[in-house]
Amino acid sequence: MIGKRKLVIEQNWCKGCGICAAFCPKGALEIVNEKVTLKDPALCVLCGQCEMRCPDYAIYLVNEEE
Repeated sequence: MIGKRKLVIEQNWCKGCGICAAFCPKGALEIVNEKVTLKDPALCVLCGQCEMRCPDYAIYLVNEEE
């Protein structure tokens, strides 16, 4: 059984291109100091658009164990 999903951002890998934020359908991501950040976790619907678009694999979804 799949547990809850969680968004992970690897700040060290992020080059600040902004592609993930541009494709976020809810506007949950923003670029601050040349790094992606989750500006409002309540907005994130865990759709995976950011993960699919990130050229540096700096943002991804994982399954959490319950």
